Amino acid sequence: MGLIGGKLGYEVLRRVGGVGENGRCDGSVYEGKSKLQVLLGKEIWTDIKDKVVIDFGCGSGEEAVEVASKGARKVIGIDVRDNALHEATGRAEDARVAGHCTFAKTTSERADVILSIDAFEHFGDPVGALREMRRLLKDDGCVIAAFGPTWYHPLGGHLFSVFPWSHLLFTEGALIRWRSDFKTDGATAFGEVEGGLNQMTIRRFKKLVLKSDFKFLSFEAVPIRGLQSVANRFTQEFTTAIVRCKLIPR
Repeated sequence: MGLIGGKLGYEVLRRVGGVGENGRCDGSVYEGKSKLQVLLGKEIWTDIKDKVVIDFGCGSGEEAVEVASKGARKVIGIDVRDNALHEATGRAEDARVAGHCTFAKTTSERADVILSIDAFEHFGDPVGALREMRRLLKDDGCVIAAFGPTWYHPLGGHLFSVFPWSHLLFTEGALIRWRSDFKTDGATAFGEVEGGLNQMTIRRFKKLVLKSDFKFLSFEAVPIRGLQSVANRFTQEFTTAIVRCKLIPR
C-alpha cells in the first residue's frame, strides 16, 4: 500500500512531517474529561459497579484506576510492557486504590467485564487477544470495547498521519525511514513501532469477531464530527471516528 516511496517519499515526509510531534492521537482531546465516559457514555459506571473488571491492554493505567475509583469490586490491568505496568502501579498507589486495583502481564482470575480501550488497532495478534479475552471472561460476562482511529480514518496512521490519509499515500518503507530520524527503537514495520499498528479496519474487526468465540451484543461505528451527513455503511471505513461495541460469549 502507498504510492510515494523511496527517496522522494522520505524527503517529502521530512519536510512536511518534521520530527513527528504533530499532537494528533496523543490523548489530549480527553484532557480534563473522563475518557471512558466520553467513549462509552455514563452507563459504563453501571456496567462496572461491584464487578470484577479486567482492563485488557491497560497501558499506564488511567482507565483501570478510574474504574477502581468508580465502584468496581476489583480491577486487574493487563499489559505486556513492563514500563507501562510500573507506571500503572504507581498511579493506583497515588489514587489509593491499590488494594483492589492491580497490574500484571497475565492473570488466572476470570472477570465479569473486560474493557478494551484504544487497543484493537494495536494488538500484534488480535485473534489471540480475542481468544485470551474469552479465557478470562465468565460465561455470563461481556467485553466492552472502544477503539480508533481505524486504518482508513484520515488519521488512521497515528504518528504516520502527518496530514490526512498520508499513511495511505506514502509507502511503509518511506514512513518508517522518516520515523527513524527521531525514533531510535529500530522499528522496520508498522507492527514494530511502540504500541504497534496492525492496520485494523472495521471490516477486518467484524470478521475477526465473527470467527471468534464471541458475538456482537451491540456495535456502533461513530461518525467523525462534521461527516455525519455522509456517514453510512458504504463510507464508514473513511468516516468513522471510533468503533464501540459489546461482545458476549457464543
